[in-house]
Amino acid sequence: MIRLKNDKQLEGIRQSCKMLSAMYRELIPLVKSGVTGLDLDDWVKKWIIKNGGRPAFLGFGPKNNPFPGAICISLNEMVIHGIPTGRKIADGDLVSLDCGIDLGGFISDQAVTIEVGKVSDTARKLNKTTKECLKLGIDAAKMGDRLLTISRAVENHARAAGCGIVTSYCGHGVGFDLHEDPKVPNVAKGPNPRLSRGMVFALEPMINAGTGNVEVLDDGWTVVSADRSLSAHWEHTLAVFESTIEVLTENVL
Repeated sequence: MIRLKNDKQLEGIRQSCKMLSAMYRELIPLVKSGVTGLDLDDWVKKWIIKNGGRPAFLGFGPKNNPFPGAICISLNEMVIHGIPTGRKIADGDLVSLDCGIDLGGFISDQAVTIEVGKVSDTARKLNKTTKECLKLGIDAAKMGDRLLTISRAVENHARAAGCGIVTSYCGHGVGFDLHEDPKVPNVAKGPNPRLSRGMVFALEPMINAGTGNVEVLDDGWTVVSADRSLSAHWEHTLAVFESTIEVLTENVL
């Protein structure tokens, strides 16, 4: 069931999103060669708590295997849900960051992919294409239209670029919980609700340089491309108002 938000609730989610984007602006310059995922995760956790929020990802998931970090850090062939580790980021890495903040019960969600140092032409093209998919999906979102109009815009651009589209995972409603209805796929297939006032959802293209097929590693979280090709991930949180679609998270890169 899609949970529509009222004006007060939308404002609460907006403030959570603004906080998340502010965090990213300070975090992104720290993502460089020699830094570890654990370094970044510790910084994120402290920043969110210091600013009055709660890391929405920390402890999320099944009781027997909750996510152990405040932020997902996915390198190169990792698509999403990368667990922060002591592995050092290196020049040429493609680093996807995905994070959410719970601010007084209102949850935000945003992801970016960072090119560290001099990356390959393949990595640069993939990242550019994925970011363009996000923009085109946002541009296609119109009050009263159907959800899959957004998905079709993402799908068409990724396929035209010869990229693989991850279909095993997708965007989702957000705001009261980290994952809500509706599902927001990156291909035009599945339930197709009308965009209605009060809907809040995360649009998040996950695009691979090779196949769109994925595998989950033994840690039960880290999703990688099945052929170990590079992957990129971009995400914004959007809200539907009376006559407009507002992007609640802000451009940070």
